[in-house]
Amino acid sequence: MVTWHTQSFRELAAPVADVLGARTAKDLEKLRIHTVGDLLRHLPRRYLSGTELTDLATLEAGDHVAVMAKVSSTKIVNGGRNRPSRLEVSLTDGRGYLAVTFFGREHLVEYWQRELAKGVRGIFVGKVGRFREQLQLTHPEFVMLNASGAIVGSSEKKQLIATMSRSAALVGMYPATAKLPTWKVAECCRLGLATLSGADDPWPDWVLDAADVMPLADAFAAVHQPRSLAEAHAGTQRLLFDEAFATQLTMAYRRADASTHTAIPRRATAGGLLTALDARLPFTLTDGQRVVSDTLFAELDRARPMQRLLQGEVGSGKTVVALRAMLAVVDAGGQCALLAPTEVLAHQHHATIRALMGDLAGGRLLGSPDVATDVVLITGSTPAAAKREALLRAASGEAGIVIGTHALLHEAVQFADLAFVVIDEQHRFGVEQRGVLTDKATARPHVLVLTATPIPRSVAMTIFGDLDVSTLDELPAGRQPVGTVVVDAALRPAWVDRAWQRVAEEVAQGRQAFVVVPRIKSSDEGIGVVDLAAELSAVQLAGLRVGMLHGQLPNESKDATMAAFVAGELDVLVATTVIEVGVDVPNATMMVICDAERFGISQLHQLRGRIGRGGHPGVCLLISSALADDVVNERLQAVAATSDGFELAELDLIQRREGDVLGADQSGARSSLRLLSVLAHADVIAQAKAIAAEAVERDPERTTPGFIDAVQSIEMLAAGDWLELS
Repeated sequence: MVTWHTQSFRELAAPVADVLGARTAKDLEKLRIHTVGDLLRHLPRRYLSGTELTDLATLEAGDHVAVMAKVSSTKIVNGGRNRPSRLEVSLTDGRGYLAVTFFGREHLVEYWQRELAKGVRGIFVGKVGRFREQLQLTHPEFVMLNASGAIVGSSEKKQLIATMSRSAALVGMYPATAKLPTWKVAECCRLGLATLSGADDPWPDWVLDAADVMPLADAFAAVHQPRSLAEAHAGTQRLLFDEAFATQLTMAYRRADASTHTAIPRRATAGGLLTALDARLPFTLTDGQRVVSDTLFAELDRARPMQRLLQGEVGSGKTVVALRAMLAVVDAGGQCALLAPTEVLAHQHHATIRALMGDLAGGRLLGSPDVATDVVLITGSTPAAAKREALLRAASGEAGIVIGTHALLHEAVQFADLAFVVIDEQHRFGVEQRGVLTDKATARPHVLVLTATPIPRSVAMTIFGDLDVSTLDELPAGRQPVGTVVVDAALRPAWVDRAWQRVAEEVAQGRQAFVVVPRIKSSDEGIGVVDLAAELSAVQLAGLRVGMLHGQLPNESKDATMAAFVAGELDVLVATTVIEVGVDVPNATMMVICDAERFGISQLHQLRGRIGRGGHPGVCLLISSALADDVVNERLQAVAATSDGFELAELDLIQRREGDVLGADQSGARSSLRLLSVLAHADVIAQAKAIAAEAVERDPERTTPGFIDAVQSIEMLAAGDWLELS
């Protein structure tokens, strides 16, 4: 059971079901609201003032609005057999027009038409959508007004809508759902506010003075019941600061903790594995790879443990840099562990490293060089005999490099001298999981974190504030440009046929292609990888060697299929996103991504990075039937327009926010950022970071109750769920 040290954190951690009931709490889950704190940090998108309702001419898709308007026309469209009818309504406020659509059985549609007679006025509350380039409300909440402006009807819902929308005070318009419209969310927030005692602020007075923010209880009242827009803004600033400060305080204490630990210096010896690897590399290291490697070697030779993030574009050569650092550690007598989030990626790392090392990874095999070491793989599905052998080699020290998934965290996995931990895609692992691995070392190990997702500087400061950051922004020689084209499957179906012809042409040139599908099995949402692979083999790509890969296949099948594709025994690989990271097939020059709107910007960029890795330029086709959606079209066109991963990462953050990359959100838990945008609020983050540093100086032992609770709350959110059972 969690123990809170301040009344504020205790009250905000209360389950929202205790306040609103289980039924409403269940509905609120769709808004990521689980506690009273979540509820009160669910802020209005905008505020309305009195009868100054939304101007129809200013509406944008996605807005949650309340509009007062007159019905200018209505029309019933019969749905036909087994299909609902619909009522199409046109509203006007004298400055613009808005379409409203209702779907239902014939008698309901006729009832709505009588309610919404031409010329009557009403208040309509809902979310603005877009259909056929026209803005519309679909099934909005509404109340009708008589000639004197009074509401027609007396239900509680109608009274609440009218009161909310026509209040003389500022009224918040909240992000909402179909079951919880904005007026209902507002009522929930009012009830949540009533549970707060107004107890002492969790932050000491000196923090409030340094940040120049209002007390917490006042801030919640200011954002949910503001008397002015200035008051609402001041309340929001306090809540933004709280998120930034809690995160930065956690990072500051982590840095302070790390500085007290000692590590065994690991200096590479001349003439060892590192020297042998460098002599046989089939390519020249980039200047960036050499600079970062020198940084890692220097930090490995210190008595203080390395804590570093290495980020770089797909194909920038992070694996080689990490391998050189690992071999330096092995030369110095230590062992290394490489932790990957999935079995596919762990197998790929194992294959890549063994291929780069050759007989240097032969261990004590007859004929191996004297400096050789074992490179072993441990995953949840590793056969029992192979796992026992790998465990013995890890425990004895014979294995200099141990690669695996969460299976490495099992108590059965022991090391003779674990000195260096490499974590791939660190946001996929919680703090607790990483701690389990580092605790297997007799002395504090050095840690290197890898990420292929480009992270803007401000994001890195927030998410990885406890790590030093190195960036590889230079692609190795030989990387080819990848041309990207968006294919509109709805308006130009012939282009889809041409895409498959283009794949066949590429194969005819002796090259290979990926086809990426967002789902395994077909559904109403679209075709799955299983059916598409069968269709392509029989029809569009008949005569070509087509393979299939997805996460539900047995590991032996996945490995065999991937090995066949790498060896050139398959022309086309139809796969899910299991090929997103780690897969290296230099002969693959083409990628077709089906239902591209189902993927985020960074994910599309990573997928595209699988091609163009050999001597020929790459072609990536983004097929979508949803380009009529402006947001979808903007996202896909942005990917097509640039290959700069950092530029795309910023756009991705603008569209999807930081919850996709912070804490445990990748594994399905809540994000520790609800309000803060690391792009828009860099000044708040910088201020919080400075105050957090002072807080650690004033209270190095963590005795301040609010500081204890803040760190605890962030660590709880960052821990996350394990992605893969060992």
